[in-house]
Amino acid sequence: MSTQVSDHILERLREWGVECVFGYPGDGINGLLAAWGRAEDQPRFIQSRHEEMAAFEAVGYAKFSGRLGVCAATSGPGAIHLLNGLYDAKLDHVPVVAIVGQTHRTAMGGSYQQEVDLHTLFKDVASDFVETVTVPEQLPNVLDRAIRTAYARRAPTAVIIPGDVQELDYSPPTHEFKMVPSSLDQSTWTAVPDEESLRRAAEVLNSGDKVAILVGQGAAGARREVEQLAELLGAGVAKALLGKDALSDELPYVTGAIGLLGTRPSYELMRDCDTLLTIGSSFPYTQFLPEFGKARGVQIDIDPHMIGMRYPYEVNLVGDAQATLKRLIPMIRGEERGREWYDTVCDNARRWREVMERRAQQSADPINPEYVAHVLDPLLPGNAIVTSDSGSVANWYARHLTMRPGMRGSLSGTLATMGCGVPYAIGAKFAHPDRPAIALVGDGAMQMNGLAELITAAKYRDRWEDPRLVFAVWNNHDLNQVTWEMRAMGGAPSFLPSQELPDVQYAAFARSLGLTGVRVEKPEDVEAGWRTALEADGPAVVEFLTDPAVPPIPPHASWEQMEATAASILKGDADRTSMVRQGLKAKVQEFLPGREKKEK
Repeated sequence: MSTQVSDHILERLREWGVECVFGYPGDGINGLLAAWGRAEDQPRFIQSRHEEMAAFEAVGYAKFSGRLGVCAATSGPGAIHLLNGLYDAKLDHVPVVAIVGQTHRTAMGGSYQQEVDLHTLFKDVASDFVETVTVPEQLPNVLDRAIRTAYARRAPTAVIIPGDVQELDYSPPTHEFKMVPSSLDQSTWTAVPDEESLRRAAEVLNSGDKVAILVGQGAAGARREVEQLAELLGAGVAKALLGKDALSDELPYVTGAIGLLGTRPSYELMRDCDTLLTIGSSFPYTQFLPEFGKARGVQIDIDPHMIGMRYPYEVNLVGDAQATLKRLIPMIRGEERGREWYDTVCDNARRWREVMERRAQQSADPINPEYVAHVLDPLLPGNAIVTSDSGSVANWYARHLTMRPGMRGSLSGTLATMGCGVPYAIGAKFAHPDRPAIALVGDGAMQMNGLAELITAAKYRDRWEDPRLVFAVWNNHDLNQVTWEMRAMGGAPSFLPSQELPDVQYAAFARSLGLTGVRVEKPEDVEAGWRTALEADGPAVVEFLTDPAVPPIPPHASWEQMEATAASILKGDADRTSMVRQGLKAKVQEFLPGREKKEK
């Protein structure tokens, strides 16, 4: 029996070590689906409920495994549906390959059913590499380059294969003119800056008295080196949200997240430092970095295209974080430093944890959303993988969960798209079937696409050695993050036709699928709800009825404002549209950026 192009695609994926492909069937990839049958489902085809979810699952798989994520979709609408997940991969620098069907070559250009100009469609999201295979001899080079480019550029790439090409007999490129051969091997490599650049960076860092370090996901492979450098410099370390798991939150000098969803001590760390070292982060919000001209700066990043673009750094080191720090550390003088700055940073971090505990304990109606995350924190298994959706739940993920050694966590850091929390967790379970995964999701994101993807979790529940897969829903009947943005930025009350969500019985829906479903309506039942979900013998949904009136206070609010909670202001106010008229506008405006400077 001859080998078809579709057979060779799956064979090549196996040779690259691809274990699973997330996708949804359609006639544009019928040839591939038939090949999967002949290949006895190797690599495994993981059927999502929607192509966007397949792309998100591939992103989650890649984020938590460090390996290539692969998704597949049919032509036309299937390809279009992939875009949001692929943009998430592009903006968070995640290696993903999309394999996409296309109309038969004989029909292209004829306005045939589901014919879309896929090169134009993908030319931005897969700008590093997108190509159509039109003859069998073209296949190995195109597929290999898509995979190599995805790894090298940490980006999504796309391979488009017309339906009739999938069913052609495969023939490899020959040794002749205008044939492009290919090979599988890819050696590892490490980029390091030159010695002169390292010496200049060391001079900047050694001259600082109040050093702040900002780490992102690019520092995840250099935990030991970051700790060693921070201790030598007596520095505080803040984390971009994508770098939340790059360093343990248990270290006394780690101030937590930075940015609008960040912490007060991280805000003060950047406000008061005289030297900034950024490692593996392209954190974009410069208003949360030191004032220009106030601090000297050094940046380390492996991507020369992302270097020197967020702050006027004096020295920009292009290189792998771990390899660069190993060469930089011997040049650092740590013995001459005083302890005042270090002690201040540690005191602020400790005070923050105390404030967060008190905020979580504030009463609300019916449950304080901060309390839900706060209770989860000590219950998290030491090898847990935590995903967060976008929205107000990301605040609680950023502020209340303590990342400990061995734990992993991520969210849609740059695209900040809704709907990624559930599929990320499913992708994580396929990457690490022996570890528990917990998705933190708002009710808006759960209604957007999470409910349907619970079906995927139910379908594959028997594939995972560790049965624990928890989907936690903050159910407040409100698109809460946008509601608070409207109030804080526009001084406007919530516009109910856009913000109010219908009441959905999430736990009951889970039970209808044969999953564990827990509905928590009172604060005293929160811990029991978490424990039930975490101890379930399969996927579980635990929904918490939370108060939408607890605001995600920005980090530049004073310590005293951090202590306050809007729940105490709004208690008894049944008419949410009257909040501004009752004085909330003035209260929220106190938290806007710039107040700190005026006070000083």
